[in-house]
This record gives sequence, C-alpha cells and structure tokens, in this order.
Amino acid sequence: MTATPSSAPPTADLLARLADLLGPSGILTETSDVAPYCTDWRSLYHGRAAAVLRPASTAELAQAVSLCAAAGVAMVPQGGNTSMVGGATPDESGRDIVVCLSRMNRVRRIDPLDHTMELEAGVTLKAAQDAAREAGLMLPLSISSEGSAQIGGVLATNAGGNNTVRYGNARELVLGLEVVLPDGSVFNGLRRLRKDNTGYALRQLFVGSEGTLGFITSAILQLQPQPRAVEAALCAVAGAGAALALFSAFRAQDPALIQAFEYMSGAGMDLVTRLVPGTSLPLAEPAPAYVLVELATPRRDADLRTVLEDVLAGMFEAGTVSDAVIAESEGQRLALWKLREEHAEAQRRAGASVKNDVSVPVSRVPELIDRASAACAALIPGIRPAPFGHIGDGNIHFNLVQPEGMDPAAFLAQDHRIMDTVAAIVRDLDGSFSAEHGVGRLKPYMMPDWRGGAELATMRRIKDAIDPHGLMNPGTLFPPAG
Repeated sequence: MTATPSSAPPTADLLARLADLLGPSGILTETSDVAPYCTDWRSLYHGRAAAVLRPASTAELAQAVSLCAAAGVAMVPQGGNTSMVGGATPDESGRDIVVCLSRMNRVRRIDPLDHTMELEAGVTLKAAQDAAREAGLMLPLSISSEGSAQIGGVLATNAGGNNTVRYGNARELVLGLEVVLPDGSVFNGLRRLRKDNTGYALRQLFVGSEGTLGFITSAILQLQPQPRAVEAALCAVAGAGAALALFSAFRAQDPALIQAFEYMSGAGMDLVTRLVPGTSLPLAEPAPAYVLVELATPRRDADLRTVLEDVLAGMFEAGTVSDAVIAESEGQRLALWKLREEHAEAQRRAGASVKNDVSVPVSRVPELIDRASAACAALIPGIRPAPFGHIGDGNIHFNLVQPEGMDPAAFLAQDHRIMDTVAAIVRDLDGSFSAEHGVGRLKPYMMPDWRGGAELATMRRIKDAIDPHGLMNPGTLFPPAG
C-alpha cells in the first residue's frame, strides 16, 4: 500500500536556502503572492501553500527538489492551473510547496526534417503551436485552454482535445522527456528516435501521471505538416445517433481527412448563444444536436470542399442532417469553433455545474447520452444535461447544469451522487470515468472500484518505487491508504 504522506512543514532555514538558490524571482512566500496558486480556475478547490517555487532551469529545479526531499516537504506541480479536477491545487494544510515552471519557457529547437520540436515545460501550448506554424509545421494538439495551459501540465495529464480523432492524445506525440525525479535526480530521455526498443519506455510512465512521479521539465514532440487546405461545417442533427452516422460517412470517404469531429447538444448550444457575447447560431432554426466537422490535408491538389459537400448531400438525402453551414472564410471557421469552445464558459455563466469527463466505445455514445440524461433527470428534477465533446473518439464531457433557481451550493453538494450516477452507466458501457482530464483530487475515490486488484496495486508499486515518501502531488490520483 502506498504510504499515507507525512510531509513536514518547510522550515525558515529551508525557505532561506531555496531563496538563495532561486533568487528573488524564483520564490514567492508572501500570502498575497502565493494565493493565486492555491485555487483552481473553477474556484472549486481552495488550499494553502508555504511557498511557490519558480525555477529558471532544470538544474535549479533539481537542486530545489533535493532540498525539499531531504526536508520531507511535499511538492505540488502546477503549470497553467487549468486543471478540471483540482490536480494542481495544494491541500488546506499549508505544508506543501507549489512548483511552477513558467520561467522555463523556451522553444529550444525545431527540426524541419525530423518534424520534431524540443521545448521546455513552461511553454504554453499556444506558443508551441505558433512556433511550429512559423516553421511551416503543425503541433496537432488543440485544447480549449491552450492559451494558458503549459506543455508540462499538458503532458502530465495526457491531454486529448479536438484533434485526437486524427492524431491521438498527447502520449502519441511524445518522443522524449526530461524529468526531475522526487529525489532531485534527473531522468534525461530527450531522444528524437521513432524506434528505440531498449527496455521499458520510461517516458510513458510520466505522461498521464498527473505530477505524482516527477516534474516534466522538457520534451521532444512530433510535429506534422501544416495543412494546406481546411474546411469546416456546422451540421444540425437529430441526436448522437445521427452524429455517428455522419461520422461514419466521412470516415468511409477518407478517414485521413477528418481533423476534428465534435458533438454539441441543443441545450448546450442554447446556453452558448444566450450567455456568451459574440455568438449566434448560423442556422435557420435550433436543432436537437449539432456536429462541428473539420477536414484538413497538407496535399496541394486536394478539393476538400467537394468532399465536404458530397458527404453532406448524401446525408441530407438520407435525412441524417437537417441543415448545415460551411465556413466561407477563416473568420467564419473561427466563429464556428467559438460555438464549441465556449461551452464551458456558458455553463459557468448558467450556474453551478458538475462535469463528467468520460469515454465509452464510439458506438455506445448515443446510449450513454440517453441513459445518463434520463438517470440524472430522475435524480434531480430540472437538472440541465449539456453533453458535448469529442464524439469521434468516444470522449463526451457529460456536464450537468443546476436547475434554474436552485441554490448552487446545494447542487454542488450532490456532485458525488451525480458523478456516481453517470459513472455507473459509463461502467456498464465498458467506458472510463476519466477520459482526458485526469483523476486529480476529484475522483481518487473511484480508483479502487474501477482500477482495483492487480492494476491499482501495480500503480502503487510504481509510485512507491519512484516516490517512496509520497512527496509528489499528494492527494492526487491515489485514494488514501485504507
């Protein structure tokens, strides 16, 4: 069993030594300076920290971790603080030290022949995308928080996002990693090799580990050719079943052209267009559900517009699609994507919401949405299901907004009942309660039932071997012993 963390509070001597090591820009200790790092962006998790460390290099971080480890002080990695599950928030004890790598923000190099990028953990995903684009290439990872999410956190949570249907999760893009381990030693696996079968693929231990095994400090990522043609359309459909029929039609035409395929419920779209300024529905009338499909290719001779129109024409004739609009400019394409990307913000403005980041086999998404909507409506009359997400890879954000007029605190007090209701259906459909957001501090209690037996025991042995004193992001991923 993983030992229950028994971290020590930082002493004045330790903080002084850290200040000498990192300099005035590398450590924050004043309460007002530390406070922003102790609350998640959803304002659901509130903790305290003794200090925030902001090292400027791997060497500085390694020395700082060595000092903290020797003193038995727990450390909480934090990137852009965009976690949906509280995985980057310290607990309420005030004994932890938050470690933020935002000063380590260099794109070290891009190799146009290898199609690789080497960059530090503090680079934002948007900055990495821009650097790749300037080199004529594309970093194909795209998530809603890319303007603030940092590469270290993106990899530590194995982020998915809009383009997973074509390029896979973050894990599929990682060739090499550098990681500072919990004792301050450095694992240097910065290799650009596509083939390297020398024992265990250690880098994959750290991707998706949610900061429980070490600090990712830099990475080598695979890039793709920059698309020369992109076409996007918003389609009105009767529901998730029709959305999957449309997906199958595009996949039968050419699966390599599908860059994104996103589902949105009618209720979710209504919240966006009513509550988010600058949005409007570009169709004649509202629909029960919508699909945003984007095709892309680096081919010079591609005629994506014809492919898009041909598939949609067939779907109109079959009655699968009732209406559609094709973006005629980059501005219109971005406006369509805004309707998708603002779902989380619209739900925030509508009141309290409980978020379920779940996945099921693609073919079972319609059943998930129907059954979970009915079960949650029976649990809390008036609840507003607003599912949306990556239907092309089976990942749906099955979010539920409080009934109109209900006290937000009273609604959130039932979050575990709501999540467990959805999770029971997901489990029955052979799915996962954590598709791309991670387990964090929100859902470790689910781990024994879902990942118990030999699977969870193996995870615990790995954790104990690399972090025997439980100092790395305690309270995240693993349920408390016993």
